[in-house]
Amino acid sequence: MSVEGIIFSNIHDSNISELTRQRTLASVPFGCRYRLIDFPLSNMVNSNINTISVITHYNYHSLMDHIGSGKDWDLARRSGGVKILPPYITAYANNINNLYRSRLEALKSVNYSIAQMTSDYVVMSDCDVICNIDLNDMIGDHIESGADITVAVKYMPLTRAAAKNNTLVFTNEEGRITDLLPYPTNFEGYADVNLNILVINRKYLQEVVLDAIAHGYVSMTRDILLRSLGYRNFRVYKYDGYFACISSFEDYFAHNMQLIENQEMFDSLFGVESRPIYTKVRNSAPTYYSGNAKVENSLIADGCVIEGTVKNSILFRGVKVGRGSVVKNSILFQDTFIGENAVLGYSVSDKNVVIRDGVTLSGHSTLPLYIEKGRMV
Repeated sequence: MSVEGIIFSNIHDSNISELTRQRTLASVPFGCRYRLIDFPLSNMVNSNINTISVITHYNYHSLMDHIGSGKDWDLARRSGGVKILPPYITAYANNINNLYRSRLEALKSVNYSIAQMTSDYVVMSDCDVICNIDLNDMIGDHIESGADITVAVKYMPLTRAAAKNNTLVFTNEEGRITDLLPYPTNFEGYADVNLNILVINRKYLQEVVLDAIAHGYVSMTRDILLRSLGYRNFRVYKYDGYFACISSFEDYFAHNMQLIENQEMFDSLFGVESRPIYTKVRNSAPTYYSGNAKVENSLIADGCVIEGTVKNSILFRGVKVGRGSVVKNSILFQDTFIGENAVLGYSVSDKNVVIRDGVTLSGHSTLPLYIEKGRMV
């Protein structure tokens, strides 16, 4: 049995457009030292999937820099490994709107690579799903059931606002999918939610892509799954661990803050010894704490300089907090510089932001302030 992986790096970029103007969704920082792509990449590597394709869209320079040769995930291999797949586009279609907008369109755009696959099964995953899942168990269920496609789902409560950002999956007693409800506007309650992680038979995937090209299909859910429910064997894999889907900038902020507030959630992501989350390793100096530094309930990466007060915050590599400054309930990306006697609350600062001496900035827990990359405030 052989398995390959496909990761969609740009699906749902628009959900957090503040952070994806100059990078893909896959390379958005998360949790002090990680990028969102680290979760699907690590899930696959931990399940012995060592041939992985990352389908890109645009703005993927930072993604290429992060992944590099793949050595940090043990993917720097002569056979297999990780590869970046830019979409195929002609010289005459130079408008960004001519690129893909859905998973199926993304697969169509890289059919040149799909057609060359030789594995038995393919695992596909989005990047906006944060979880630590045992894909070996899911693949085993897929093979045992004889399914054409197995979709990972989680049974969970949904508000109306949350439901309209998800696809609900309905099954019979045997776990066979009987219906799907994409992005309902008036649903509230408990339901099986599609995690946008699926296992598909490789030959069937190749058939699906060719069929989509021939008929102009654009949606995996509406044009493939819903059209084929009557005669194809589609199953679910019930996942019961921690799961977070980033559907807005506010969601992004809240899920980061949960890493500080909820130890059980933190452990379910990063505390599973058999399934560690890998990321790019950087050789930085240890963080320096001055005699006046005060730090409470925060995640701080290496290479930082802390001379002020940091509470309930997440600091990425190379952040400096000056003397007398106070940072509360905030996320500071790499190389953010906070001057002296500044105050920052409920904020997200992108890379290389400079906050000058004495400046006070604050958002709200439900509407955090965003400071764009490279700004001086």
